[in-house]
Amino acid sequence: EAHICGINVNDEPLEIKKKIGYLPELNALYYDMYIKEYLDFLAEVHQVPQKKTRIENVIMLTGLELESRKKIGQLSKGYKQRVGLAAALIHDPEVLILDEPTSGLDPNQIIEIREVIKAQGKDKTVLFSSHILQEVEAICDRVIIINKGVLVADNTLPGLRGQFQTDSLEEIFRKLTHTN
Repeated sequence: EAHICGINVNDEPLEIKKKIGYLPELNALYYDMYIKEYLDFLAEVHQVPQKKTRIENVIMLTGLELESRKKIGQLSKGYKQRVGLAAALIHDPEVLILDEPTSGLDPNQIIEIREVIKAQGKDKTVLFSSHILQEVEAICDRVIIINKGVLVADNTLPGLRGQFQTDSLEEIFRKLTHTN
């Protein structure tokens, strides 16, 4: 049984979907649509009030201003990731689930997207999944490590470092997941 924002996932799946924004690692986008057209479509699906204002806000938030008149298929991987993040944010969800959101981005884009994610984490729950431990260290307040479906760590970064007497998250990860 799972609850999100106090709602049982099985009992009210449509209500749960209203509360979650999701960015998968392999972002499924409509390449023939323009960015604004795509975000307008999603805003309509989510019944976003004042959608034009929300679309403009999300475009600014994700750094898509200069590209906003292009078709999604014309964008670099980094800008496609930004469109995916904008899509996850369009309905202002309470929970964001981000799977490898900085994958394939250049260093400048990584820093910019990190800042957006951190800012969102101030008033939303953000579940950030990554195998890039530098990203985890740069973004996360709390670290959960799962090994073969089993929760093996759930702590703050300073808490984990103190528990394992090391500053290296890689070393902690290896201790908790490495099998001989």
